[in-house]
Amino acid sequence: MREFSLEELARFDGRDGRPAYIAYGGRVYDVTESFLWQSGRHQALHTAGRDLTAALDKAPHGPELLERFPVVGTLKGE
Repeated sequence: MREFSLEELARFDGRDGRPAYIAYGGRVYDVTESFLWQSGRHQALHTAGRDLTAALDKAPHGPELLERFPVVGTLKGE
């Protein structure tokens, strides 16, 4: 499993055909195929390529929604 730094994760922003990855709780998820993450944006509030741990903790849904997405790696230092 690949280990991502925050700088490496930022390259996976879902724009211009790039995959959309997000991190939560030290895991990196591939949300590219989700219609809710088109072009690397979710609900006009969040962008792919970032650690969204703090943001998801404040979301109206829990992290269990991430279980439907593949884990592609871990976040360095987590």
